[in-house]
This record gives sequence, C-alpha cells and structure tokens, in this order.
Amino acid sequence: MKTIGLSTLFLILGITPCVLWCPSVQGQGSNKTLLAGAAKTNITPPLGTSLAGYMRDRRAAHIHDDLFARSLVLDNGEARIAFVICDSLAIYKKEIDKAKYLINEHTGIPPEQVLIAATHSHTAPTVVSVFQSEPDKEYADWLVTRVVDSVRIAVNNLRPAKIGWGVGREDSVVFNRRFFMKPGTTPPNPWGETDEAVKMNPGYENPNIVKPAGPIDPDLSILAVQDLDGDPIAVLGNYTLHYVGGGKGDDVSADYFGVWAEMIEREVGGDGEITKPPFVAMLTNGCSGDINNIDVRKRLEQPYPYHQMYEVARIVADKAREVVRNIDYHEWVPLAAKQTVLELGVRKPTESEIKEAKSILENAEEPLKTLREIYARETVLLAKRSDTVHTPVQALRIGEAGIVTFPGEAFVELGLEVKEDTPFPTTFCIELANDYVGYIPTVQAHEQGGYETWRARSSFLEKDAAPAMISAALDLLQDLRSMDK
Repeated sequence: MKTIGLSTLFLILGITPCVLWCPSVQGQGSNKTLLAGAAKTNITPPLGTSLAGYMRDRRAAHIHDDLFARSLVLDNGEARIAFVICDSLAIYKKEIDKAKYLINEHTGIPPEQVLIAATHSHTAPTVVSVFQSEPDKEYADWLVTRVVDSVRIAVNNLRPAKIGWGVGREDSVVFNRRFFMKPGTTPPNPWGETDEAVKMNPGYENPNIVKPAGPIDPDLSILAVQDLDGDPIAVLGNYTLHYVGGGKGDDVSADYFGVWAEMIEREVGGDGEITKPPFVAMLTNGCSGDINNIDVRKRLEQPYPYHQMYEVARIVADKAREVVRNIDYHEWVPLAAKQTVLELGVRKPTESEIKEAKSILENAEEPLKTLREIYARETVLLAKRSDTVHTPVQALRIGEAGIVTFPGEAFVELGLEVKEDTPFPTTFCIELANDYVGYIPTVQAHEQGGYETWRARSSFLEKDAAPAMISAALDLLQDLRSMDK
C-alpha cells in the first residue's frame, strides 16, 4: 500500500483542476466572519430506472418520497469547504471527481475541500455496478449536475453565521448484524465452503446464534449552523446505521435518512423566516458496514409498509433535537481540509476459479438466481479489474470537531478506532464518501468470513485495507490539529 497526492490522482484521471487556490475565497481571515449557506436539489429518477441494493435488478415503479442532494458550504474568510450528501446507495470516484472539478470551476472551492457522500439508501437509482444492477449513465451524468447545482446554490445562500457541534447516544435501534454461530450450523458460502465462523443476518430467533461478532457505535454526532439572528441554516447529523428498509422493493425512497431530514427541517426549522433561504437537514452514515436495524432476538411485525423506517427516524430525530438544544455556537472557527489517496491491492480470482466460474455461467439463465451463479459472474468481472485501486481518505476540521471519511462500507470497528485515537474532542466518521470501493472489513472479519468478505465487486479490497485507511485518517486528523501549534 502506498499513498499518492491529489494532483497525481487528477493526472491518473486525466483531469486538470481549474482552480486549486482561489484568492477570492482564501486570505480573508482578518474580518473573522463565518459565512454559511445550504441548499438541496431534487435527484429523484424517472420511473423505470434501475434501483440498487438487491442481488437482482429492480425497476422503479413508484415514488414513495423524493431524493435529494443536500449541501452545506462554510467560509471563514481563510478557507471554504463544502459538504454534499446524496440520497444514493453509493457513488463512484469517477462521478464524484467530475462533480468536484465542476464545483471548483464554478465556485473556486478546491476539490480536497469538498466532501461528497452517499447515504446508502437501498431504494435509490443504480450509480455503481453492484451484482445484477448496472448504472444508468444518463442518470449518473444528471446526478453530477444536480450535485454541482446544490453547491452553487448553497454558495449563493451564504450569509453571516455561527456554528456548533455536539454528540448524543442512541443505542436502541442499532445492532451488529454479524453473528458467531454454533459449530456446524453456518451455511455454505457461494463457493460451497462451510468453515466460516460468522454469518450475516442469521434470521429472527435463530437458536444457533452464539453472540454478535462485533460492537456497535451509538454516537449521534451533530453539526448545527444558525445565522446571527438564531434562525437555523443547516443541521448535519452522523449516525452509524446501514439503512432500515421495510418498504416496497420497487419504490423509490431515501429510506430513514430522508425521513429524518424532513423531521428535523420541520421541527427544528419550524415556520422560519420566509425571506431567508430554506433550512436544510442532512444525515450522513457512519461506519455501518456491519451494522443494521435488525434485532434478531424478536421478530419484527410491521403494521404497514415503511412503519419501521418512520419509527427509527423518529427516535433518532428526537435525540438529534436534544443535542441541538444543548449546542454552544461560535461566530468564527478554523476551517481546513486535507486528503490523501491510497493505492490498495485487489483480491483477484485465480485462473482455476475463473475457469470454474465460467463453466457455472454457461448453464445459467438470466437473471441469475443462486448465490453460486451470482458470485460466479462477480468472479469473471473481477478478473478483468486492475490489480490495484486508488481511493481517497479525507479529513476536515471545523473548530474543535474533526471529520474523516471512508470510501466504502466501513466496518464499525474502523470508526471506533478513529474516535479512540483522534486528537479532536469530537470526531465524525462518514462512510461512502468520495468513492465506492465496496465493504471495508477488519482483518479479523476477513478471517471469520461472512457475506461482507465474499469476493465480489461489493468486496474486493486487500485484507489490510482497513488498517491502512485508519492510519491515513488519523495522520490527516493530526495534521489538521497541528494547525494550532
């Protein structure tokens, strides 16, 4: 594993940034004024669009609730940073880098000072290639445009502001979804192997469950921004929960992330001042690769579709409002961002594995139905990939709050380790940010096995990827903290 700089990354991608240092944005620290602006743009797809999140492709048949790209821009006169949180399963670096290039071109914000992340709704359009769903290029291109638009509008909405942060705890709706099973009860993996120690989602009230294979992270971290009159501009939350689901599989929905945002906008924003830009709430996903909302000890009974989604959103929104009420605000804070790009190895299949996979597919019918067939296809497709990938880890500083990103579905242990060793009093860990490289299990999880480790386009990084990312994240946070010296 090695790291490369952002400029090298742009050379790899064939992109030349228009502006990496913008005098109109930087170098204005003498007035010590903080500006903030927020916006959201609609990214709901047309019916018939492919939806990601299942092993078989689905097509959107109904819009349950709209999808948005939600943005927050902060400017302290010395630096300007931007967040864009999209109601999407995941987004590749290719689209994100294009959006950052255009944001830079239109606003002067350097690419490394822009964080773009997906929430991980499993009822959103396919933007990355996952199992039997392939991206709709027209939608992906339009998504880039709307992401850029949201930042441009947020910049237009900049006004004097104050900012604060806080952390609450809500452990009643998050569960580790990986379990140790009694010997001999773990079903075969897609390659027929029966020696795995762990199973994901083993089912309600399964008597063969021994114990969870990992911890949870109950932190609900909140960043809140108000104007100088005390009217809210934005609330950015960070909570470690994969998604909730429980709706109709062919509906378009932002999942509980979108419901939470609507609740916060309605209940924290209230009526608001109609002459001011709208208040925007956004919920980012923590390191939730092995975390979900399923309590295997008791069977979930929904009185109607989406009930659980609203229940979880209600609980998390109530806790968020409690945190917001107790936040102390600052009229100016340091702002900074740094990014590094890691070169990581890819777990490639052997020649014999490729040959076997091709023979399985020769007799399979589309759409593929069994795990054996689906993972045979993944094996053939992974064989065509390069031996390494380049993917970013980013850190941002907002006063005494640090933020780090992971470019995939990071296991909860990654976020907990960063929070344990961070030099900042408060640290947000945002996954599915700036790229999508599938699951990021711990080294131990690779040894235990389970769905998240099965080699596919959803899980292909080298086994040591997690410690490399943790090390990079902590180094970046330390660099940002050293600004004080």
